[in-house]
Amino acid sequence: MNNCIPTKLEVINQSQQERLFHIDFKLRFLGAVNRNDLVNRFGIKAAAATRDIALYKELAPHNLTYDTKAKTYIGTEQFQPLFQYQGSQALSALCFGLGDDHVTGSSSLITTESPTQLNFPNLDVLAEITRAIHQKKALVIDYRSLSSGLTQREIVPFALVDNGLRWHVRAYDRKRTRFTDFVINRIVCAKLLSTKITKSETKESDIQWNRIVEMHIVPHPNLQHPDTIEIEYGMTNGMLKIFVRAAVAGYVLRHWNIDCSPEHELQGAEFHLWLKNTPTLYGVENLAIAPGCRPHIAKPSWFT
Repeated sequence: MNNCIPTKLEVINQSQQERLFHIDFKLRFLGAVNRNDLVNRFGIKAAAATRDIALYKELAPHNLTYDTKAKTYIGTEQFQPLFQYQGSQALSALCFGLGDDHVTGSSSLITTESPTQLNFPNLDVLAEITRAIHQKKALVIDYRSLSSGLTQREIVPFALVDNGLRWHVRAYDRKRTRFTDFVINRIVCAKLLSTKITKSETKESDIQWNRIVEMHIVPHPNLQHPDTIEIEYGMTNGMLKIFVRAAVAGYVLRHWNIDCSPEHELQGAEFHLWLKNTPTLYGVENLAIAPGCRPHIAKPSWFT
């Protein structure tokens, strides 16, 4: 948690900082907070909740005012967040609730609706993968592919990858002697191995993972009102610059329907964006699913 005034917050213990963050978040996104919010979320006494709110008011005196009729604290027009957080963090909290308390459970803070998720990673397989990543160990897996059916592989995993539709694990494939992505839900079972991992099997040797690709994304030239897209995506001077790993570039282009054909030739209402600097994709391997991809690009292993 980064904050605006570290000279004051850095001397406060972590548990109280979490409660202050809770106050700050609710004031910013819901416009109100009270003692019961803290009591119910953190299991503290009402007196402790009062002290937390008093401390927050000392740190950010212009952020809240007390509504005696509603018996709650209201965010002011002068509100300036005491903490900084990413958009994904804010949306996750609004959709699924603040915190990860399994006792009280969590619920959305406002009415939300997200695209239906057709599958979720098998948690037993996921746990085995994450243990291997954390402990820097190899795995033996039974893996299903569309081309080979069920086969056994030895892999050295080092990262999880969300492509917007499903989860993969990035790993070194000892059978094919190269780095690739494995769809987690195609892994039937996984077991830790005690075999030695060589340097060539580690993340540091994965060229596609370590290469950073700079993409210049602009409104699609076929659009009648490109300024709408400029505002929607927060573009600067009509362009959005993003930096992604070469290993996930194809996923990004596919997920956002970014036309990456050199002459922006793709037609369709779904294409709002165009990759202006298409030469940046030279050498990127997983472009088979990217809109406008040239057919000579090889398919990623999980595609088959």
